[in-house]
Amino acid sequence: MADRRTSARAAAGQDLTGAAGAKSFPDGLQGSVWLTGQVCSREQRRGRYTPVSITHPGKMLPSIARYAINTYTQPGDLVADPMAGIGTTIVEAMHLGRDGIGVEYEPRWADLAAANIALAQQQGATGTGEILTGDSRRLPAILPAHVHGRISLVVTSPPYGPSTHGLVRTPGPRRGKVRKIHHRYGSTSNLAYQEPETLAEGFAQILTGVAAVLCDGGHVVVTARPYRRHGELVDVSGMVVTAGTNAGLTVVEE
Repeated sequence: MADRRTSARAAAGQDLTGAAGAKSFPDGLQGSVWLTGQVCSREQRRGRYTPVSITHPGKMLPSIARYAINTYTQPGDLVADPMAGIGTTIVEAMHLGRDGIGVEYEPRWADLAAANIALAQQQGATGTGEILTGDSRRLPAILPAHVHGRISLVVTSPPYGPSTHGLVRTPGPRRGKVRKIHHRYGSTSNLAYQEPETLAEGFAQILTGVAAVLCDGGHVVVTARPYRRHGELVDVSGMVVTAGTNAGLTVVEE
């Protein structure tokens, strides 16, 4: 998690109840566990998101966004996601009485996010939501000027590529072998398909833009974990920490 000039956090986890456990380590650092996976992702989204939302290859668990929003904002605050996907951060902010704004690179997913925002409005969410289409490496230029300096919280996650996303269909009668579906983004120019060095550079640009639009004392929560590419470990969490530090955020790993 991070705030504009004081803290950035690489968080992995999420919560349905708001409870978290903290642990102190010998070097003085403090970590916490967010209990956010007790209900499967499909059930977390059922009825709250359009059924077609499941086709996005890298969805954030709603409970991650919900826990972060409950913890670091107040009703009426503005929450943003520069890699919004199907709009999870925005939708959860709306249902919690916050306003949400997001930027999504691919028009297909931006359309899905807009549909989920509309569904939240129909369901009586008290916050507002907006989705923009564009490249968040130019975040300050994409976001409307009136939100600059007003964003209390950013919740986002870097893309991992097709190796760690999607759904797996197991064999059954007449089904054949195990296969993976809904595991690809639509555009090969998406950061998910770039080499780790390019992904790191792009995410650093995004966090630099985030630091420029956060309010004083605002926070950033980034969900990240390592993955393997061509047999080599890609340290996404370390990438996030470096990018946050270079953007002028004080990093606190959880």
